[in-house]
Amino acid sequence: MRDTIINLETVNPIEFFGVNNGKLDILKKKFPLLKILSRGTQIKLSGAPEQVDGAKEKIELLVQYLERNGHMSDNYFEQILGGDDAETVDNFVERNPNEVLVFGPNGKTVRARTANQKLLVSSAEKNDIVFAIGPAGTGKTYTAVAMAVRALKNKQAKKIILTRPAVEAGESLGFLPGDLKEKIDPYLRPLYDALDDMIPADKLGYYMSTRTIEIAPLAYMRGRTLDNCFIILDEAQNATDLQIKMFLTRIGANAKAIITGDLTQVDLPRNQRSGLAKASKILRGIDGIGHIELDEEDVVRHRLVKAIIKAYNKEGEAEMKQEEAEQAERKQRGYYDRERRRD
Repeated sequence: MRDTIINLETVNPIEFFGVNNGKLDILKKKFPLLKILSRGTQIKLSGAPEQVDGAKEKIELLVQYLERNGHMSDNYFEQILGGDDAETVDNFVERNPNEVLVFGPNGKTVRARTANQKLLVSSAEKNDIVFAIGPAGTGKTYTAVAMAVRALKNKQAKKIILTRPAVEAGESLGFLPGDLKEKIDPYLRPLYDALDDMIPADKLGYYMSTRTIEIAPLAYMRGRTLDNCFIILDEAQNATDLQIKMFLTRIGANAKAIITGDLTQVDLPRNQRSGLAKASKILRGIDGIGHIELDEEDVVRHRLVKAIIKAYNKEGEAEMKQEEAEQAERKQRGYYDRERRRD
């Protein structure tokens, strides 16, 4: 038997152990023959020497990942535990892991956290238009806003334009009091929240007052030519085919655009179809347009968000299979009905 204590002072213990020690439970299941205790910023391993050495090696890889990345999903935690060597960590960490997109207020650092978020960053650096499609909580909008703020600070863009379709998410908001800005701000609040994390309040106020940063409904883009801008169309699944075409044809010289959306959360009326899927499909293969698909493994919100997304995806697949079976049955029944009439 041997005891080993590992210090975790260089990482956030909550990120390592997980909410309600969820990640610690995963570690214990991986090494059932060891006694694993956590106390503050330390973790104690007790057991056979070879088991202790194996667990220590894995924990050091986990710490290395967190030091580089700052955040780790439960899925990545499990994958690193299941890997054989340090290359496992490198699969999830960019070549320059210390690159920060934006330094926010109070020294907060904003960076791409997951593999697909990093692909989004690299794709935006190579292409003028990027489609980023994925479920809620995968950091599409947040990462895009961080890149826009970085471009503004580095003088790669003269202006940031953030836009969304003003579509109600299943509720009837009715008459909203106030002037036009006060009426539309509730639809655009998530964009303000992202900016608050990245720009000090006084500077953000200045940018907004001088229209260096502009947040507006998608309908307000019609007729404009957007030169020297970093443009983000958020919640694009709620834009119609004509609206997305209108938006894409606004893009002017020295401009970049990121279109984000979640095709599983379309809030348009039933008689209107989302234009996001069509645009992403027909524009594939065009030089200068990138396409990134994020999934539940990129979720950086509460750990339950990923589980919720998986549950809905599973249910959606089951409903689709049932619908296909019913259609096949109706088709077969129709065939037999026609045969009977012929007889």
